[in-house]
Amino acid sequence: MGLRVPGGQRRALLLLRWAGRPVGQLTLPVENGAIEAERLERALARWAGPGFWKVWLRDGLGWDEAEPPPQRPDVTVAVCTRERPDDLVRCLAAVSALSPVPLDVVVVDNRPSTPRTRETVERFPGVRYVCQDEGGLNAARNRALREARHDLVAFTDDDAVVDRGWLRSLIRNFGDPRVLCVTGLTMPVELETEAQELFEAYSPFGRGFERRVFDGVRSSPLAVGRVGAGANMALRRSVLDLVGEFDEALDGGTPTRSGGDHEMFSRILAAGFRIVYDPAALSWHRHRRTMEELRETLRGYGTGVYAMWTRALVEGREYGVFKQAAAWLRYGQLPELARALAGRPGRLPLGLLAAEWRGCLAGPRAYLSSRRQATLRRR
Repeated sequence: MGLRVPGGQRRALLLLRWAGRPVGQLTLPVENGAIEAERLERALARWAGPGFWKVWLRDGLGWDEAEPPPQRPDVTVAVCTRERPDDLVRCLAAVSALSPVPLDVVVVDNRPSTPRTRETVERFPGVRYVCQDEGGLNAARNRALREARHDLVAFTDDDAVVDRGWLRSLIRNFGDPRVLCVTGLTMPVELETEAQELFEAYSPFGRGFERRVFDGVRSSPLAVGRVGAGANMALRRSVLDLVGEFDEALDGGTPTRSGGDHEMFSRILAAGFRIVYDPAALSWHRHRRTMEELRETLRGYGTGVYAMWTRALVEGREYGVFKQAAAWLRYGQLPELARALAGRPGRLPLGLLAAEWRGCLAGPRAYLSSRRQATLRRR
């Protein structure tokens, strides 16, 4: 009979789970609205390699890599948003369905121009509304940490839909007192347009299906691309005292456009603490649908990465940023450019690559400008 796929799609991305935990993914062709049973069986047989058997064995023997807290800590769930009420409705509906139910949910409305966000929050009993009039996304994150009523703060984006067990999977990793941050697996909630497919192929939020511990003693604080993303993370509120707040010169709503989450990850590792990436903490993200939106997103990512490295160089004299930039150019950007010029299947269009490169070139100046603006706001 096979697997039915609605919507007239030509391909389908399948998330594979074992005992509810994500363990892999497959992309298969769709014919006549279905994936043939024989094709699906063959694909699963090819996929079930060492990674699957490792999960199966751990599950059978009752092994758990995480060191859970002695008792379940209370958590504040924070959503930082700006003028996206339709996305926020989906986000808060998913948060309301979490198990366990969070005792505290706060929505930080960043520089609102209309009352729509506040009106949306009022539709969800028990969700607190906080208005953050100044700064960008990192200012909203700092406000959420200060407003939180509990020691752990789990962040999700307004355009994300968290899985029912998301919060439980994040919490289980905080038994180790050196863990200041936990990130999770973020999958696309839809892949309906070319732009969404290109984003997922070139710059996905997911970091694989293996739980990993990044230790500041062994991991480079500058190589944080594998750690995860701010769309799906939890922090101890004590990070404010141990490491410092998010740099408000970085990320959305500032000239740097992104990079605020990775810069925080970098400081956590540099201070000798740990970050855990746990794919069991699953969230679904709505990627930008149009090519123009994707172009601006990639440009913003390029700007944010180089802005973050500029901060590390200016504030911390981290000369390793030059090595990181050279490695990204040699092993990432130049090979992608070669694929585009050769016209290979699955390549990123030259226009999108050019947008990312322009963002990289703009990053250092963007950070210095944004830092001046942030300094003036604090006076």
